[in-house]
Amino acid sequence: MTGSAGHLGEALVRVLRDGGYDVTGVDVRASAGTTVVGSVADRDVARDCLAGADAVLHAATLHKPHVGSHGKRDFVDTNVTGTLTLLEEAVAAGVGSFVFTSTTSAFGRALTPAAGEPAAWITEEVVPRPRNIYGVTKTAAEDLCELVHAEHGLPVIVLRTSRFFPEGDDDEAVRAAYDDANVKANEFLHRRVDVADVADAHLLAMDQAARIGFGKYIITATTPFTQADLAGLRDDAPAVVRRLFPDYAAEYARRGWRMFPSIGRVYVNARARADLGWTPRYDFRAFLDALIAGQDPRSPLARAIGAKGYHARPTGIYTS
Repeated sequence: MTGSAGHLGEALVRVLRDGGYDVTGVDVRASAGTTVVGSVADRDVARDCLAGADAVLHAATLHKPHVGSHGKRDFVDTNVTGTLTLLEEAVAAGVGSFVFTSTTSAFGRALTPAAGEPAAWITEEVVPRPRNIYGVTKTAAEDLCELVHAEHGLPVIVLRTSRFFPEGDDDEAVRAAYDDANVKANEFLHRRVDVADVADAHLLAMDQAARIGFGKYIITATTPFTQADLAGLRDDAPAVVRRLFPDYAAEYARRGWRMFPSIGRVYVNARARADLGWTPRYDFRAFLDALIAGQDPRSPLARAIGAKGYHARPTGIYTS
């Protein structure tokens, strides 16, 4: 398990150990889930950790919040070179499955429809158009996963996860206009997923990789929208949500919350549900029901992990 000190890494280490797996956690930072402190770009570290391993879950990465604090070479070294090193050593070790944690940020500019166009319907068929070094290196790493599978037969599953981090939105205008929980509730309609569902998807991918061979999947909460809703979402999102969830308006009004006036993209998880047998439990309906019942809408796993941050010292909105 690479990136074992990170948000998803800790979640996966917890779930795997609870399931009886023998887990080697690798990270550049020490943590309760980290058994080896080192970089996956270090071939000796990768080789030692992979000795006797049956599967690799590769979540170690520099993230979007690191764009402002790290150089492009750092992103290449970690996200590209690190992934290639791990893939090559996984082949040499005879690993049975390799799961690569990618991101819906890889879609980049493809996520923003032109003026006057309906909201974008984002499936695995959409061609990525990365907008920053984070997206460029993640798509490059995805391509390396596919190449190594084609050349060596290593079973690899790429999971493009949507937002599951608990930190506030990176858009200052959004933070100023909306309560943080309000933002996250809205996002469960189209671009957010609970970390417990992300962990479930990774375990299923690990188990299904040998059968599938190679696959890329969007991992996000199941949207209630269809393609027939896309024009309405761009023009008047609250009206579309009221039609589908008549009880949402009263609960939002009680809390002083608002729906986004416009939604520009919708992530679709249908392929992951069909191919992996994935059944995400946390969506907008579940979130709304928890709010109405006065309960915490987060999964127990999300509550246990909390916010971990991305930097060792305060660095903008994403801090530790």
